[in-house]
Amino acid sequence: MKSVFITGANGLLGTNLTHLLLKQGYFVLGLVRDKCRFLGDANPNLQLIEGDLFDDFTKVLTNVDYVVHIAALTSQNLLNYADYWKVNSNATIQLFHAAAQCNVKRFVFVSTANTLGHGSFENPGNENEKAHEPFTASFYAQSKKVAEEHLLSHKHIMETIIVHPTFMLGAFDTKPGSGRIILAGWKRKIVFYPSGGKNFVHVADVADGIIKCIQIGRSGERYLLANENLSYKDFFKKLNNVANQKPVMIKIPCFVLLIMGCFGELLRGLGIATNLSLVNMKILCTANCYMNAKSKSELGMHYRPIELAISDALNYFKKDYKKV
Repeated sequence: MKSVFITGANGLLGTNLTHLLLKQGYFVLGLVRDKCRFLGDANPNLQLIEGDLFDDFTKVLTNVDYVVHIAALTSQNLLNYADYWKVNSNATIQLFHAAAQCNVKRFVFVSTANTLGHGSFENPGNENEKAHEPFTASFYAQSKKVAEEHLLSHKHIMETIIVHPTFMLGAFDTKPGSGRIILAGWKRKIVFYPSGGKNFVHVADVADGIIKCIQIGRSGERYLLANENLSYKDFFKKLNNVANQKPVMIKIPCFVLLIMGCFGELLRGLGIATNLSLVNMKILCTANCYMNAKSKSELGMHYRPIELAISDALNYFKKDYKKV
């Protein structure tokens, strides 16, 4: 039985990936901060390990075949790049070399689509495009990029693949994380939306893509795991249809978002952590679109409709998210 070590096993992607790996007959070792926070299904082939990304994993990885590194610092409110670098760059590099030392066969690093160059609705970005504004100014994207470059420059010591998911939606969004966009429009009489857009993907498809990377992906390659490019307006229209609701839809002009971003920069200058920043507001005004041709042709990916991702997320929130 092949074994897989997963970091961030209790997150949105980690839980979905864990379930799919177990279903396909893998033994899973899942790194979590607190076992009690894992809301996935119990399984005799699942071993949860409590720990921190900076622990020494050489004993754990001795008999592991594959490592999937998901855990990351994704918060958008931190003030210093060093905080992102410590977790997203340094911890990733340490884990990579620990895996290589233990003769792990393959290391799959879950990065972000935002380290690649986004395109428009008419001309989406792909794996060969270099990132550009506003994402090059994002501390989160910068820290992920540093980790990517180190891993690929050392791919000769261990098979290495980088996956670049776009915006994931689905069940087991326990924080919630990306599902906040659904909560922002669900059961609302008025829905405010920015002028930009992004690529959305079902988290189950990302989990499937990672397993395909383990099985048939080419070492040293990048794979965008992406599905549908949607404006925020069109996304909320899909949400309204799935949730059977008819709120008033109001567009937030870019100049309003940029003013909010300037206010956020003032707060940040005073040492106050906030999601408001010029970078984040510019991103909301941007149509950051991507294509999935490579994952389809090389990995044989088939993507679920975004309506299903929205439905699965809503059903999870209805059942398990106690604050709703």
